[in-house]
Amino acid sequence: MEKLVLEKIGSLKDKLLDPQCWQHLLSRSWFLKGLSLCMAVMLWYFVGGKDTVDKIVMVPIEIINLPRDLVISSQFKKEIEVTVTGPSSQILDLNNQAVTRQIDLSSASPGTMVIENSIDSIPVPRGIKVLRVQPSSLILSLDKLVQKHFTVIPSISGKVAAGHVLKGLKMNPEVITITGPETLLGQVNQLHTANINVNGMSESQQRQVPLKLDPALVDLIGKTLVTADIQVGLETVERKIMDIPVSATVDGRKRTVRPAVVTVTARIPKTMLNGNGSLKKKFNVTATEVAGEGKLKVVVVPVDDAGGDLTVVAVEPEFVTLVPEKDDDKREPRHLNQSESQRKTRRVVDSRKG
Repeated sequence: MEKLVLEKIGSLKDKLLDPQCWQHLLSRSWFLKGLSLCMAVMLWYFVGGKDTVDKIVMVPIEIINLPRDLVISSQFKKEIEVTVTGPSSQILDLNNQAVTRQIDLSSASPGTMVIENSIDSIPVPRGIKVLRVQPSSLILSLDKLVQKHFTVIPSISGKVAAGHVLKGLKMNPEVITITGPETLLGQVNQLHTANINVNGMSESQQRQVPLKLDPALVDLIGKTLVTADIQVGLETVERKIMDIPVSATVDGRKRTVRPAVVTVTARIPKTMLNGNGSLKKKFNVTATEVAGEGKLKVVVVPVDDAGGDLTVVAVEPEFVTLVPEKDDDKREPRHLNQSESQRKTRRVVDSRKG
C-alpha cells in the first residue's frame, strides 16, 4: 500500500516538472481569464485604492449637554461644509462613518456665544485630513426657557341672521400654554384667532379656527387650531306677564295659597309675541315649602314647548303663604248650606207648580 502511494506522488512530481504540462495548462482560456481578474483586483487595490483625492462633505451639527433651563433662540445652520483629503476608498466610505461636529454647551449661560469651527473640531477617521471648514464659526443666541399662559381671543366679523343674536362665543381651549425663549414670549400677551365670519348664521355651531401667529411662534409651536363654540339664539325682549295662577301641592293634596297669582318677568323671543297664544300658558308656576311654617317659595319654569330662548328674569312675589286648612273647612259648610238652601227653594217652587 505504501509503495502504491509513493508511486503516485512520484508520478505527480514528474508531471509538475514537465514543461509540456505547464504549456497545456496555460493554453486553457478559463485559466487566463481568472488570472487576469486577480491581477486587475490587485492593481486597483495598490494603485486606485491608494489614490489621494479631495472632496467636500456636509457634516451635521450636534448640540450636546444643553442645560434644561436654556434654549437656542437663534437660527443656525444644521450642517457645515468640510473639505477633506485622503485615499479615495476611505473618502467614499466617509458618509457611513456618522461624522458630526459636536458642540458642548454644558457651561453655557444666557447670551450670545461664538463657536469656532477649527479643522481639529471635525473627528475624521485616521488616514483622512481636514483641509477647510465653512463656515469658520457659528453664532448661537441662548435664552432662558420659560412657560407662559396665553388667553385665546376670537376675531369676529359679520352679523347673524335677522331676528337672531350672537349669545356667546367660547373658545376651546380658552388658554394655551407655551414653553419657549423668554425674550420671544415676553413680546406676546394674547393669542388671536383668524377671522370668524358669523354673517347670516341662524343657529349655533362649532368651527375649527387657526390661530393668527407670528412666524417665530409658528416655528415654536407649529400651526395650531382651536374650536370656536358659536352660540346663536332668537332675539328676545323683556315682558311682564301678570296674574299667573300658583299651584301648590302639600303631602299629595292641592292647597290654597295667598296670593293666588303672581307676576313673572321674562325674556321672550320676538317671534313668540306675534302668536295668538296666551303667554301665561308658557309657564308652570308652583309653590314649594321652605323653612318657616306656611311659607312657600314660588318656582317658575317655562313649559317644554316654549323653547330654550324663553328665560325667567324675576317673579313677584317670591314667596306665598299657605292658607290653613281650617279656613277651607269653614268655607266648605257655607258652600254646602248655600246649596241646601237652593235645593229647598227649588222644592217649594216645584210644589207650587204641582
